[in-house]
Amino acid sequence: MFENLSDKLQRVFKNLRGEGKLTAENMESALREIRLALLEADVHFRVAKQFIEAVKEKAMGAEVLTALSPSQQVVKIVRDEMVRMLGQHQAKLRTANEPPSVIMIVGLQGSGKTTSTAKLARWLSKNGSSPMMVSVDVYRPAARKQLSVLARDLKLPIYEGTPEETKPADLARSARKEATQTGRDVLLVDTAGRLHIDDELMTELSELKQLLNPAEILFVADAMTGQDAVKSADEFNKRLGITGAILTKMDGDARGGAALSIRAVTGQPLKFVGVGEKPDALEPFYPDRVAQRILGMGDVLSLIEKVEETIDQKQAEEMQRKLLEDDFTLSDFRDQIRQLRKLGPLESLIGMMPQIGPIKDLKNMKVDEKEITRLVAIIDSMTPKERANHMIINGARRRRIARGSGTTVQEVNNLLKQYSQARKMMKSFTGGGGFLGKRLGKLKLPMGFGPQ
Repeated sequence: MFENLSDKLQRVFKNLRGEGKLTAENMESALREIRLALLEADVHFRVAKQFIEAVKEKAMGAEVLTALSPSQQVVKIVRDEMVRMLGQHQAKLRTANEPPSVIMIVGLQGSGKTTSTAKLARWLSKNGSSPMMVSVDVYRPAARKQLSVLARDLKLPIYEGTPEETKPADLARSARKEATQTGRDVLLVDTAGRLHIDDELMTELSELKQLLNPAEILFVADAMTGQDAVKSADEFNKRLGITGAILTKMDGDARGGAALSIRAVTGQPLKFVGVGEKPDALEPFYPDRVAQRILGMGDVLSLIEKVEETIDQKQAEEMQRKLLEDDFTLSDFRDQIRQLRKLGPLESLIGMMPQIGPIKDLKNMKVDEKEITRLVAIIDSMTPKERANHMIINGARRRRIARGSGTTVQEVNNLLKQYSQARKMMKSFTGGGGFLGKRLGKLKLPMGFGPQ
């Protein structure tokens, strides 16, 4: 996500650094480029205007223009303003004085409400809560069935109602009663949606709000719809009073305009983003981390958290030893591929890394599940000696490996190239001299990320 905006902003900063000295003229030119980059990223025009005015006011000060490193200070100003625009701090979920805390999930039909309800329930469960779900969409039986299937897959409780409960208020009231009786501290209410905003929908949601007195009303929007998502969020906020938003399909949105605009337009924070189809593909929204990713600084904290949550510590320590001793073989690379598979799309992980050195060359790498399967098949078709020492793999061996794995020689060559790049990248993350080695002190990280 944010790839287009990130690339354009980094070009602007590179040009500023090339100027040597910052002047009012080249600063004006840079601000024009930044404004254009924001608009092309589908950021709301009013938000882009306010952002540029705020950056200009701070960047054109004498203390910046005459500083020893003015371009670096401009980058800092842009980062700080971006964080402010996104909401300064992570907006945590509110809780009620007495359990269960009710969270209403609202939005237009097709935005991903039901899936987001299940993902949020899983996230709450993993973070110490005991949630229960209920669907009050009495108009689409398929929506209630979908939530039941998701709840069963996640092994989380759901109130499915009785045949007599045909009204949203009846379902919601009974679900809250059951959540209270069974000791659940959160009730997630998946509401009905429409293809457009209408009075009937808003009346129903308002009645549910009055009945349930929810701690949160989260608006779910499809990030791929850009400013339409922001417009709908604003309308729901005016008519219902939302407390935050969840943006789905952020992994497929290269522009990111909705994420950058939604708080500034609605005044309500973005609390979670959906970054894939899997049940665990829901992440809290951190304004500072997102700003750093957009500016090419990476999101190392999120990467560390994801890795530590997923990767086996003993395997991580063994891999770290191999990397430090320069003993990282193709067999190890295969094991790493399998581990990375658990973390989600590889390009999303690379997007969290600072865009410098060898990592910068990998940022546009796209790896799908089928390609990962082919990579593993190619390595499995090698002899133990070839896996231990890739330097002996000559032309004849490459042809044999390609035949054995059902691939082409070109695909074998690509695998060996990716292996070399991975060795290079991982070595930059290990030892005291690596980029993270200098910044993370003695923090021990899985997969060789960081020093011992």
